[in-house]
Amino acid sequence: MKTKERIAYLAPEIPALSATFVYHEILALREKGFDVLPLSVHPPASPATEECARALAAETVLLYPLGAASFLAAAVVCKLRHPIRYVTTAVMLLGDMATLGFFSRAAAGLFYRFLAAARLARILEAYGCRHLHVHFAHVPTDIAMYAARLAGITFSFTSHANDLFERGWLLKEKVARAAWAMTISEYNRRFLVSQGADGAKIAIVRCGVDVGRFDRRMGEMPDLPPVIGSLGRLVEKKGFDTLVAAAGILARSGKVFRVEIAGDGPLKASLLKQAEQEGVGGLITFLGPVANDAVPGWLAGLNQFVLPCRIDSNGDMDGIPVALMEAMAAGVPVISTTVSAIPELIENEVSGLIVPPADPHSLSGAIARLLDSAELRSRCSEGGMRKVAEEFSEQVNAEILATLFKSILTGSHP
Repeated sequence: MKTKERIAYLAPEIPALSATFVYHEILALREKGFDVLPLSVHPPASPATEECARALAAETVLLYPLGAASFLAAAVVCKLRHPIRYVTTAVMLLGDMATLGFFSRAAAGLFYRFLAAARLARILEAYGCRHLHVHFAHVPTDIAMYAARLAGITFSFTSHANDLFERGWLLKEKVARAAWAMTISEYNRRFLVSQGADGAKIAIVRCGVDVGRFDRRMGEMPDLPPVIGSLGRLVEKKGFDTLVAAAGILARSGKVFRVEIAGDGPLKASLLKQAEQEGVGGLITFLGPVANDAVPGWLAGLNQFVLPCRIDSNGDMDGIPVALMEAMAAGVPVISTTVSAIPELIENEVSGLIVPPADPHSLSGAIARLLDSAELRSRCSEGGMRKVAEEFSEQVNAEILATLFKSILTGSHP
Protein backbone atom coordinates (compact mmCIF):
# COMPACT_ATOMS: atom_id res chain seq x y z
CA MET A 1 0.00 0.00 0.00
CA LYS A 2 1.38 3.44 -0.91
CA THR A 3 -0.08 5.16 2.13
CA LYS A 4 -1.47 3.82 5.34
CA GLU A 5 -5.23 3.38 5.40
CA ARG A 6 -6.88 3.83 8.79
CA ILE A 7 -9.30 1.08 9.64
CA ALA A 8 -10.88 0.19 12.98
CA TYR A 9 -11.03 -3.18 14.71
CA LEU A 10 -13.83 -3.93 17.18
CA ALA A 11 -14.01 -7.04 19.40
CA PRO A 12 -15.67 -7.94 22.72
CA GLU A 13 -12.36 -7.64 24.60
CA ILE A 14 -8.97 -6.36 23.41
CA PRO A 15 -6.40 -7.59 24.30
CA ALA A 16 -7.90 -10.72 25.89
CA LEU A 17 -6.06 -13.85 27.00
CA SER A 18 -8.88 -15.95 25.53
CA ALA A 19 -8.74 -14.24 22.11
CA THR A 20 -5.07 -13.66 21.36
CA PHE A 21 -5.77 -14.08 17.65
CA VAL A 22 -7.56 -10.71 17.54
CA TYR A 23 -4.65 -8.57 18.69
CA HIS A 24 -2.11 -10.68 16.79
CA GLU A 25 -4.18 -10.01 13.67
CA ILE A 26 -4.13 -6.28 14.36
CA LEU A 27 -0.35 -6.31 14.74
CA ALA A 28 0.09 -8.38 11.57
CA LEU A 29 -2.05 -5.93 9.57
CA ARG A 30 -0.03 -3.00 10.90
CA GLU A 31 3.08 -4.68 9.55
CA LYS A 32 1.35 -4.79 6.16
CA GLY A 33 0.79 -1.03 6.14
CA PHE A 34 -2.64 -0.60 7.71
CA ASP A 35 -3.19 1.98 10.45
CA VAL A 36 -5.49 0.02 12.79
CA LEU A 37 -7.49 1.63 15.61
CA PRO A 38 -8.30 -1.02 18.27
CA LEU A 39 -11.76 -0.77 19.85
CA SER A 40 -13.07 -2.97 22.66
CA VAL A 41 -16.70 -3.34 23.76
CA HIS A 42 -15.60 -4.20 27.32
CA PRO A 43 -12.33 -4.07 29.25
CA PRO A 44 -10.78 -7.56 29.17
CA ALA A 45 -11.74 -9.67 32.19
CA SER A 46 -8.48 -11.59 31.76
CA PRO A 47 -6.13 -9.34 29.80
CA ALA A 48 -3.23 -10.75 27.83
CA THR A 49 0.07 -9.90 29.47
CA GLU A 50 2.71 -10.23 26.76
CA GLU A 51 4.53 -6.99 25.99
CA CYS A 52 2.86 -6.35 22.63
CA ALA A 53 -0.56 -6.85 24.25
CA ARG A 54 0.16 -4.37 27.03
CA ALA A 55 1.24 -1.79 24.46
CA LEU A 56 -1.94 -2.35 22.46
CA ALA A 57 -4.10 -2.08 25.59
CA ALA A 58 -2.75 1.41 26.20
CA GLU A 59 -4.17 2.64 22.89
CA THR A 60 -7.41 0.63 22.78
CA VAL A 61 -10.60 2.69 22.96
CA LEU A 62 -13.18 1.15 25.33
CA LEU A 63 -16.81 1.57 24.30
CA TYR A 64 -19.23 0.38 26.99
CA PRO A 65 -17.43 2.09 29.90
CA LEU A 66 -18.30 5.41 28.24
CA GLY A 67 -21.86 4.85 29.51
CA ALA A 68 -25.48 5.36 28.46
CA ALA A 69 -25.42 9.15 28.86
CA SER A 70 -22.56 9.36 26.39
CA PHE A 71 -24.44 7.10 23.98
CA LEU A 72 -27.60 9.24 24.14
CA ALA A 73 -25.65 12.45 23.58
CA ALA A 74 -23.91 10.90 20.58
CA ALA A 75 -27.26 9.80 19.14
CA VAL A 76 -28.50 13.40 19.31
CA VAL A 77 -25.37 14.65 17.58
CA CYS A 78 -25.69 12.00 14.84
CA LYS A 79 -29.31 12.99 14.26
CA LEU A 80 -28.42 16.66 13.93
CA ARG A 81 -25.28 16.20 11.80
CA HIS A 82 -26.43 13.37 9.53
CA PRO A 83 -30.27 13.30 9.62
CA ILE A 84 -30.70 11.06 6.56
CA ARG A 85 -28.19 8.51 7.79
CA TYR A 86 -29.78 8.60 11.22
CA VAL A 87 -33.30 8.03 9.92
CA THR A 88 -32.31 5.19 7.58
CA THR A 89 -30.34 3.49 10.36
CA ALA A 90 -33.24 3.92 12.79
CA VAL A 91 -35.58 2.34 10.24
CA MET A 92 -33.10 -0.56 9.92
CA LEU A 93 -33.12 -0.92 13.71
CA LEU A 94 -36.92 -1.01 13.88
CA GLY A 95 -37.03 -3.71 11.22
CA ASP A 96 -34.45 -5.76 13.12
CA MET A 97 -36.35 -5.36 16.38
CA ALA A 98 -39.52 -6.55 14.67
CA THR A 99 -37.68 -9.60 13.35
CA LEU A 100 -36.51 -10.51 16.87
CA GLY A 101 -39.88 -9.76 18.46
CA PHE A 102 -40.43 -6.08 19.08
CA PHE A 103 -40.99 -6.29 22.84
CA SER A 104 -38.49 -9.07 23.48
CA ARG A 105 -35.35 -8.85 25.58
CA ALA A 106 -33.32 -9.40 22.41
CA ALA A 107 -34.93 -6.37 20.77
CA ALA A 108 -34.25 -4.24 23.86
CA GLY A 109 -30.59 -5.26 23.70
CA LEU A 110 -30.49 -4.31 20.05
CA PHE A 111 -31.86 -0.84 20.86
CA TYR A 112 -29.13 -0.28 23.47
CA ARG A 113 -26.50 -1.38 20.96
CA PHE A 114 -27.91 1.13 18.46
CA LEU A 115 -27.24 3.88 21.01
CA ALA A 116 -23.73 2.51 21.57
CA ALA A 117 -23.31 2.51 17.80
CA ALA A 118 -23.99 6.26 17.72
CA ARG A 119 -21.07 6.79 20.11
CA LEU A 120 -18.90 4.47 18.06
CA ALA A 121 -19.82 6.35 14.88
CA ARG A 122 -18.57 9.58 16.47
CA ILE A 123 -15.30 7.83 17.40
CA LEU A 124 -14.87 6.49 13.87
CA GLU A 125 -15.40 9.95 12.42
CA ALA A 126 -13.02 11.56 14.91
CA TYR A 127 -10.24 9.11 14.06
CA GLY A 128 -10.85 9.25 10.30
CA CYS A 129 -11.52 5.52 9.92
CA ARG A 130 -12.55 4.39 6.44
CA HIS A 131 -13.59 0.85 7.34
CA LEU A 132 -14.64 -1.07 10.45
CA HIS A 133 -13.85 -4.75 10.95
CA VAL A 134 -15.39 -6.79 13.74
CA HIS A 135 -14.61 -10.08 15.42
CA PHE A 136 -17.65 -12.14 16.46
CA ALA A 137 -21.03 -11.94 14.77
CA HIS A 138 -23.23 -11.28 17.80
CA VAL A 139 -23.06 -8.12 19.96
CA PRO A 140 -20.01 -6.48 18.32
CA THR A 141 -21.49 -6.87 14.84
CA ASP A 142 -24.85 -5.52 16.05
CA ILE A 143 -23.03 -2.36 17.11
CA ALA A 144 -20.85 -2.23 14.01
CA MET A 145 -23.57 -2.51 11.39
CA TYR A 146 -25.41 0.50 12.84
CA ALA A 147 -22.22 2.47 13.57
CA ALA A 148 -20.91 1.99 10.03
CA ARG A 149 -24.21 3.20 8.56
CA LEU A 150 -24.24 6.24 10.86
CA ALA A 151 -20.61 7.06 10.04
CA GLY A 152 -21.05 6.50 6.30
CA ILE A 153 -18.35 3.82 6.03
CA THR A 154 -18.17 0.11 5.24
CA PHE A 155 -17.87 -2.75 7.71
CA SER A 156 -16.97 -6.43 7.68
CA PHE A 157 -17.02 -9.13 10.33
CA THR A 158 -15.45 -12.45 11.21
CA SER A 159 -17.65 -15.15 12.76
CA HIS A 160 -16.31 -17.94 14.93
CA ALA A 161 -18.45 -20.41 16.92
CA ASN A 162 -20.65 -19.32 19.85
CA ASP A 163 -21.60 -16.21 17.89
CA LEU A 164 -23.14 -18.47 15.22
CA PHE A 165 -24.36 -21.63 16.92
CA GLU A 166 -25.75 -20.23 20.18
CA ARG A 167 -26.08 -16.46 19.68
CA GLY A 168 -26.55 -16.23 15.93
CA TRP A 169 -29.32 -13.73 15.26
CA LEU A 170 -29.87 -11.65 12.10
CA LEU A 171 -27.09 -13.54 10.33
CA LYS A 172 -28.65 -13.25 6.88
CA GLU A 173 -29.07 -9.50 7.36
CA LYS A 174 -25.54 -9.00 8.68
CA VAL A 175 -23.98 -10.73 5.71
CA ALA A 176 -26.14 -8.70 3.32
CA ARG A 177 -25.11 -5.40 4.94
CA ALA A 178 -21.40 -6.18 5.24
CA ALA A 179 -18.87 -5.45 2.52
CA TRP A 180 -17.44 -8.90 3.26
CA ALA A 181 -18.46 -11.54 5.77
CA MET A 182 -15.54 -13.66 6.89
CA THR A 183 -15.57 -16.88 8.85
CA ILE A 184 -12.96 -19.32 10.07
CA SER A 185 -14.08 -22.52 8.35
CA GLU A 186 -15.98 -24.10 5.50
CA TYR A 187 -18.24 -25.65 8.16
CA ASN A 188 -19.21 -22.15 9.31
CA ARG A 189 -19.69 -20.95 5.74
CA ARG A 190 -22.17 -23.76 5.11
CA PHE A 191 -23.96 -22.90 8.34
CA LEU A 192 -24.32 -19.25 7.33
CA VAL A 193 -25.66 -20.24 3.92
CA SER A 194 -28.18 -22.54 5.68
CA GLN A 195 -29.42 -19.42 7.51
CA GLY A 196 -30.14 -17.72 4.18
CA ALA A 197 -26.88 -15.76 3.87
CA ASP A 198 -25.35 -15.05 0.46
CA GLY A 199 -22.45 -17.49 0.11
CA ALA A 200 -20.79 -15.32 -2.55
CA LYS A 201 -20.07 -12.68 0.12
CA ILE A 202 -18.53 -15.09 2.64
CA ALA A 203 -14.75 -15.56 2.65
CA ILE A 204 -12.89 -18.15 4.72
CA VAL A 205 -10.12 -16.55 6.78
CA ARG A 206 -8.54 -18.79 9.38
CA CYS A 207 -7.59 -17.54 12.84
CA GLY A 208 -3.91 -18.07 12.25
CA VAL A 209 -1.05 -18.54 14.69
CA ASP A 210 2.46 -17.13 14.52
CA VAL A 211 4.38 -20.30 13.69
CA GLY A 212 7.66 -18.48 14.33
CA ARG A 213 6.88 -18.41 18.07
CA PHE A 214 7.26 -22.20 18.30
CA ASP A 215 10.49 -24.18 18.05
CA ARG A 216 10.29 -27.31 15.93
CA ARG A 217 10.40 -30.43 18.07
CA MET A 218 13.61 -32.37 17.45
CA GLY A 219 13.07 -36.10 17.99
CA GLU A 220 11.41 -37.82 20.93
CA MET A 221 10.77 -36.37 24.36
CA PRO A 222 13.02 -38.27 26.80
CA ASP A 223 11.11 -37.44 29.97
CA LEU A 224 9.22 -40.12 31.87
CA PRO A 225 6.41 -40.40 32.54
CA PRO A 226 4.99 -38.96 29.30
CA VAL A 227 3.09 -35.69 29.74
CA ILE A 228 -0.35 -35.25 28.16
CA GLY A 229 -1.32 -31.58 27.97
CA SER A 230 -4.53 -29.68 27.36
CA LEU A 231 -5.41 -25.99 27.40
CA GLY A 232 -8.63 -24.00 27.39
CA ARG A 233 -11.40 -22.53 29.52
CA LEU A 234 -12.76 -25.08 31.93
CA VAL A 235 -16.20 -25.13 30.34
CA GLU A 236 -18.41 -27.92 29.04
CA LYS A 237 -17.67 -27.56 25.34
CA LYS A 238 -13.94 -28.18 25.82
CA GLY A 239 -14.65 -31.76 26.98
CA PHE A 240 -12.21 -31.86 29.89
CA ASP A 241 -14.52 -34.29 31.69
CA THR A 242 -13.95 -36.70 28.80
CA LEU A 243 -10.20 -36.31 29.22
CA VAL A 244 -10.40 -37.00 32.96
CA ALA A 245 -12.54 -40.10 32.34
CA ALA A 246 -10.10 -41.29 29.66
CA ALA A 247 -7.20 -40.79 32.10
CA GLY A 248 -8.99 -43.06 34.56
CA ILE A 249 -9.35 -45.76 31.91
CA LEU A 250 -5.67 -45.47 30.97
CA ALA A 251 -4.49 -45.60 34.58
CA ARG A 252 -6.57 -48.71 35.30
CA SER A 253 -5.05 -50.37 32.23
CA GLY A 254 -1.56 -49.83 33.61
CA LYS A 255 -0.40 -46.93 31.41
CA VAL A 256 2.16 -44.56 32.91
CA PHE A 257 1.59 -40.84 32.23
CA ARG A 258 0.85 -37.43 33.70
CA VAL A 259 -1.77 -34.88 32.61
CA GLU A 260 -1.41 -31.09 32.76
CA ILE A 261 -4.52 -28.98 32.12
CA ALA A 262 -3.89 -25.25 31.63
CA GLY A 263 -6.74 -22.79 32.00
CA ASP A 264 -9.43 -21.74 34.44
CA GLY A 265 -13.20 -21.67 34.46
CA PRO A 266 -16.43 -22.59 36.22
CA LEU A 267 -15.97 -26.37 36.01
CA LYS A 268 -12.67 -26.52 37.90
CA ALA A 269 -14.18 -27.79 41.16
CA SER A 270 -16.24 -30.50 39.45
CA LEU A 271 -13.24 -31.64 37.39
CA LEU A 272 -11.08 -31.89 40.51
CA LYS A 273 -13.80 -34.00 42.16
CA GLN A 274 -14.11 -36.19 39.06
CA ALA A 275 -10.34 -36.76 39.00
CA GLU A 276 -10.44 -37.99 42.60
CA GLN A 277 -13.38 -40.26 41.82
CA GLU A 278 -11.53 -41.72 38.83
CA GLY A 279 -8.49 -42.36 41.00
CA VAL A 280 -6.26 -40.02 38.99
CA GLY A 281 -6.19 -37.00 41.29
CA GLY A 282 -2.46 -37.45 41.73
CA LEU A 283 -1.84 -37.76 38.00
CA ILE A 284 -3.66 -34.62 36.83
CA THR A 285 -2.34 -31.13 37.54
CA PHE A 286 -4.58 -28.11 36.98
CA LEU A 287 -2.15 -25.30 36.16
CA GLY A 288 -4.59 -22.40 36.06
CA PRO A 289 -4.25 -19.66 33.41
CA VAL A 290 -1.02 -19.68 31.40
CA ALA A 291 0.17 -16.38 29.90
CA ASN A 292 0.27 -16.39 26.11
CA ASP A 293 4.00 -15.76 25.98
CA ALA A 294 4.55 -18.79 28.26
CA VAL A 295 2.59 -21.21 26.05
CA PRO A 296 5.46 -22.14 23.66
CA GLY A 297 7.70 -23.16 26.55
CA TRP A 298 4.93 -25.20 28.15
CA LEU A 299 4.10 -26.95 24.88
CA ALA A 300 7.77 -27.86 24.44
CA GLY A 301 7.49 -30.11 27.49
CA LEU A 302 4.51 -32.14 26.28
CA ASN A 303 4.48 -35.57 24.64
CA GLN A 304 0.97 -35.10 23.25
CA PHE A 305 -1.83 -32.53 23.34
CA VAL A 306 -5.47 -33.54 23.80
CA LEU A 307 -8.54 -31.31 23.44
CA PRO A 308 -11.71 -33.48 23.32
CA CYS A 309 -14.20 -30.77 22.24
CA ARG A 310 -17.92 -31.49 22.38
CA ILE A 311 -21.29 -29.79 21.82
CA ASP A 312 -22.49 -28.41 25.15
CA SER A 313 -25.99 -28.55 26.62
CA ASN A 314 -26.84 -25.14 25.07
CA GLY A 315 -25.74 -26.19 21.59
CA ASP A 316 -22.49 -24.23 21.73
CA MET A 317 -19.28 -25.71 20.34
CA ASP A 318 -15.80 -24.69 19.33
CA GLY A 319 -14.92 -23.68 15.79
CA ILE A 320 -11.23 -24.48 15.33
CA PRO A 321 -9.49 -23.98 18.69
CA VAL A 322 -6.33 -21.88 18.55
CA ALA A 323 -4.78 -24.13 21.21
CA LEU A 324 -4.81 -27.04 18.75
CA MET A 325 -3.08 -24.95 16.08
CA GLU A 326 -0.43 -23.83 18.56
CA ALA A 327 0.29 -27.38 19.70
CA MET A 328 0.58 -28.52 16.08
CA ALA A 329 2.86 -25.58 15.24
CA ALA A 330 5.08 -26.69 18.12
CA GLY A 331 5.28 -30.21 16.70
CA VAL A 332 3.25 -31.81 19.51
CA PRO A 333 1.06 -34.73 18.29
CA VAL A 334 -2.58 -33.78 18.85
CA ILE A 335 -5.86 -35.56 19.49
CA SER A 336 -9.27 -33.93 19.17
CA THR A 337 -12.80 -34.76 18.01
CA THR A 338 -15.08 -34.60 14.98
CA VAL A 339 -16.94 -31.57 16.36
CA SER A 340 -17.57 -28.61 14.05
CA ALA A 341 -14.65 -27.68 11.77
CA ILE A 342 -11.88 -29.45 13.68
CA PRO A 343 -11.51 -32.06 10.87
CA GLU A 344 -10.54 -29.14 8.58
CA LEU A 345 -7.45 -28.76 10.77
CA ILE A 346 -6.74 -32.37 11.78
CA GLU A 347 -6.72 -35.11 9.17
CA ASN A 348 -6.91 -38.40 11.05
CA GLU A 349 -3.55 -40.18 11.26
CA VAL A 350 -1.95 -37.52 9.02
CA SER A 351 -1.85 -34.34 11.12
CA GLY A 352 -3.23 -35.81 14.35
CA LEU A 353 -5.89 -38.19 15.62
CA ILE A 354 -9.64 -37.63 15.59
CA VAL A 355 -12.18 -39.42 17.82
CA PRO A 356 -15.93 -39.04 18.44
CA PRO A 357 -16.89 -36.42 21.06
CA ALA A 358 -17.88 -37.38 24.62
CA ASP A 359 -16.40 -40.88 24.19
CA PRO A 360 -13.79 -41.59 26.90
CA HIS A 361 -13.06 -45.10 25.61
CA SER A 362 -12.26 -43.91 22.08
CA LEU A 363 -10.18 -41.07 23.52
CA SER A 364 -8.22 -43.36 25.84
CA GLY A 365 -7.55 -45.67 22.90
CA ALA A 366 -6.17 -42.80 20.80
CA ILE A 367 -3.97 -41.57 23.66
CA ALA A 368 -2.65 -45.12 24.16
CA ARG A 369 -1.85 -45.39 20.44
CA LEU A 370 0.29 -42.26 20.60
CA LEU A 371 1.95 -43.42 23.82
CA ASP A 372 2.84 -46.77 22.23
CA SER A 373 3.89 -45.77 18.68
CA ALA A 374 6.92 -43.59 17.97
CA GLU A 375 6.15 -43.83 14.24
CA LEU A 376 2.61 -42.50 14.72
CA ARG A 377 3.85 -39.68 16.96
CA SER A 378 6.42 -38.65 14.37
CA ARG A 379 3.92 -38.79 11.51
CA CYS A 380 1.32 -36.70 13.36
CA SER A 381 3.96 -34.24 14.53
CA GLU A 382 5.34 -33.61 11.05
CA GLY A 383 1.88 -33.55 9.46
CA GLY A 384 0.58 -31.13 12.07
CA MET A 385 3.43 -28.67 11.60
CA ARG A 386 3.01 -28.82 7.83
CA LYS A 387 -0.77 -28.26 7.98
CA VAL A 388 -0.51 -25.20 10.22
CA ALA A 389 2.34 -23.66 8.22
CA GLU A 390 0.51 -24.06 4.90
CA GLU A 391 -3.03 -23.06 5.88
CA PHE A 392 -3.30 -21.77 9.45
CA SER A 393 -0.30 -19.49 9.85
CA GLU A 394 -0.87 -15.92 10.93
CA GLN A 395 1.03 -14.49 7.96
CA VAL A 396 -0.85 -16.52 5.35
CA ASN A 397 -4.21 -15.38 6.70
CA ALA A 398 -3.11 -11.80 7.34
CA GLU A 399 -2.30 -11.62 3.63
CA ILE A 400 -5.82 -12.86 2.79
CA LEU A 401 -7.30 -10.24 5.12
CA ALA A 402 -5.15 -7.49 3.67
CA THR A 403 -6.33 -8.38 0.16
CA LEU A 404 -9.98 -8.30 1.26
CA PHE A 405 -9.57 -4.96 3.02
CA LYS A 406 -7.85 -3.46 -0.01
CA SER A 407 -10.77 -4.60 -2.18
CA ILE A 408 -13.16 -2.85 0.20
CA LEU A 409 -11.14 0.36 0.37
CA THR A 410 -10.82 0.51 -3.42
CA GLY A 411 -14.49 -0.32 -3.96
CA SER A 412 -13.80 -3.56 -5.85
CA HIS A 413 -15.54 -5.88 -3.38
CA PRO A 414 -18.76 -7.68 -4.42
